[in-house]
Amino acid sequence: MSNTEFDAPTTAVDTLTGDYVLDASHSRLGFSTRHAMVTTVRGQFGEFEGTAKVDAEQPANSQVVVKIATTSIDTGSADRDGHLRSGDFFDVETYPEITFTSTQVERDGEDWVITGDLTIKDVTNSVTIPFEPTGSARDPFGNLRIGFEGQTTINRKDWGLAWNAKLETGGVLVSEKIKLQFDISAIQQ
Repeated sequence: MSNTEFDAPTTAVDTLTGDYVLDASHSRLGFSTRHAMVTTVRGQFGEFEGTAKVDAEQPANSQVVVKIATTSIDTGSADRDGHLRSGDFFDVETYPEITFTSTQVERDGEDWVITGDLTIKDVTNSVTIPFEPTGSARDPFGNLRIGFEGQTTINRKDWGLAWNAKLETGGVLVSEKIKLQFDISAIQQ
């Protein structure tokens, strides 16, 4: 079996302190859930923007804000995406954005833990996401980039995303638990 690890990350700076903007073309805000309790369906949002103020010495002074266009949901199935955009789920006509605003930022060694308010539709709940740094680099255009990967699991019903269908064999069509995955590239301003 081959090695599945990526190449070693680079380190261009000693400190990540600074103001950053998310690079949506090199980042992924993804999710996965169980379908019919037999397989995993994955998707992502293609349109989002965000900023981060990073204070490596005093992480509590850090701040993250992200806005996601609900219409940009993509699971690879036009029918499923249409259903997810409907009133059964995101109701994109009424609620065009999902937002996340940090309320607490901590560091655990090299790793970061970001807690914040996640708003979907008109419901806001606190979510904690651990992030692992994946490196820093100067790109060919002179931009300083930093990278992070993180994930957490939420219960979609906590945000009013309760639609489901019972299966004849027991269980439901869509799991309540949703895994959120973040692959982030941010550019220093």
